[in-house]
Amino acid sequence: MIMNTMNHTGLPQDFRIALLVLYTFIFLAGTLNVLLMSRMLQSQRRLSFTKVSVINLIAVHSSFLLTMPFRMYYYASDETWILGVYFCRMVSIMIYAHMYLAFIFYVFLLIVRYVAYSDQQHRLEFHRILHASIASATVWLVIFGSLFPTMANYGNAQNDSTQCFHFGPALQKPAVKRLNYVICILVILIWSVLAFFQLYFLLLSKTFEATRQRQEFWAQVKNIALLSVMFLCFVPYQGFRVYYVSEYGKTEEINHLNEVFLAVTAFSCFDMIVFDGIYVNINSRGWFFCL
Repeated sequence: MIMNTMNHTGLPQDFRIALLVLYTFIFLAGTLNVLLMSRMLQSQRRLSFTKVSVINLIAVHSSFLLTMPFRMYYYASDETWILGVYFCRMVSIMIYAHMYLAFIFYVFLLIVRYVAYSDQQHRLEFHRILHASIASATVWLVIFGSLFPTMANYGNAQNDSTQCFHFGPALQKPAVKRLNYVICILVILIWSVLAFFQLYFLLLSKTFEATRQRQEFWAQVKNIALLSVMFLCFVPYQGFRVYYVSEYGKTEEINHLNEVFLAVTAFSCFDMIVFDGIYVNINSRGWFFCL
C-alpha cells in the first residue's frame, strides 16, 4: 500500500534518538575540526590551490554547523517544528549543499595533489587573492545555482508547518527522479575514477619502490585517507539514494533509513581530526593538506 506522506507522523523514537546523538556528536567534533583547520592555515603563507580549498572547506563546514542546532532541537523536541516551513527548507537544503560542496573541494584537493605528484617542479598557486575569490565564488554559485530550481518548489506539498525534513513527495516527479539518479551515479563515478588513479600511483607507478621511504609515499597514503573519508561519508548515501528514489512511497522505514544515511554524510565535518590523528606520528611538522 502506498504511504500517505501528508499524514506522516515523523520518525520512530529510536530513530529520532539515534539522529539526535549523531548530530550532537557531529556538531561538537565538527566545531573542533573547524578550529583545527583555521589554526593550520596560520602556518600556510602561500596562496596555494590547497590553501584556498581548505578555506572553502572551513566555510562549508561552518555554514552547515550553524544550522545543526536546529536539527538537534527538532529531534530533541519530539519533532515539533515552530520556525516555519521556509526556514525548515533552508536548514534541510544545507545538508545537501554541505555534502556536494565538500565533495567538490575534496575532489579538487586530490586533483591538485595528483598533479603536484606528477610534476614536482611546479606548484599550483593563485597569484592574487582576487583570482582565488573568483574561483571559489564560481564553485559556490554553481552548486547553489543548481540547487535553486529545486528549492523553489521544495516542500510545497507539505502543509503541516509543525513537521520538518519531510519533503519526499517531490521524488514522485519523473524529472526529479532522473536528476537524482544522474547525481548519484556521477558522484560514485568520480570517486571511482579518483580511486583508480590512486591505485595507479601506488601499485603501477615505477617509482613506487623508490619512494617507499620518502615523503612522497606518505603523501600518497594521505590521499588514500581522503578517498576513504569520501567513500565512507558520501558513497554509501549515494548508493542508497538510488534505491530510495526508486522505492520511495512504498514503506515508511525507507524514509527513516534515508535520514540515517543522510546524517552519515555530515561525518565529513571532522575530517581534519581524523587526518591529524593518523599522521601525527608520521610527520610532526606536516599537515594533510600540505603538498
